[in-house]
Amino acid sequence: MIETNVTSHVEDPELVDRRRKQIVAAATKLFSEAGFYKTTIKDIAKLAGVSPGLVYLYVREKEDVLLLVLLQVVDAYAREIPSAIEGVTDPLERLIRAVDAYCRVVDRHRSATVLAYRSTKSLSPERRLLIQEREVATNSIISEALQGCMEEGLVRPVNVDVLTYQLVLVAHGWALKSWFFKSRLTLEEYIRSSIDIVLGGVLTEDGQVRWQAADI
Repeated sequence: MIETNVTSHVEDPELVDRRRKQIVAAATKLFSEAGFYKTTIKDIAKLAGVSPGLVYLYVREKEDVLLLVLLQVVDAYAREIPSAIEGVTDPLERLIRAVDAYCRVVDRHRSATVLAYRSTKSLSPERRLLIQEREVATNSIISEALQGCMEEGLVRPVNVDVLTYQLVLVAHGWALKSWFFKSRLTLEEYIRSSIDIVLGGVLTEDGQVRWQAADI
């Protein structure tokens, strides 16, 4: 279950998790189609197949729902990216697997990823900071892998923060421009091509050899 500062009147954690997933699924669709401000709790309840009163057992206000939508994606990053690189010691392989996992999470949460760009500004400053802190924590996995690649001479010295976010934008781009890419590339083709383009300019000769030989 996602750890949040969203209070609930229900104490059973499994029930809270199940109901909030139901609410989040409906809210993601409505926020994406109608926008955060035009969507009401009544709209969310109707699509979720529950009463507005039941929704208010699990959230206090509509902003709580938006936070849950965005944290669902951030939580998936934090869970799945470390899992994808578990036991992998080669820094270039760790980097590639981390970006691959990032893209796959985005693929499963395309609407929520776009919402993060569009609607994070609708959160309170404290909640925006929460999203930002979790994003930075997840992105540090990519930064650490990049640093390891530089230390092993696989990537030439570059600004790690800039390159990290270039790779993060690759993942987000699959959602932001899915209308274009989905009819032209498979997800696997998009990931391979994007990594090749972004890393192509920074890999050393040794890094290029290892990347071309990678079975990832």
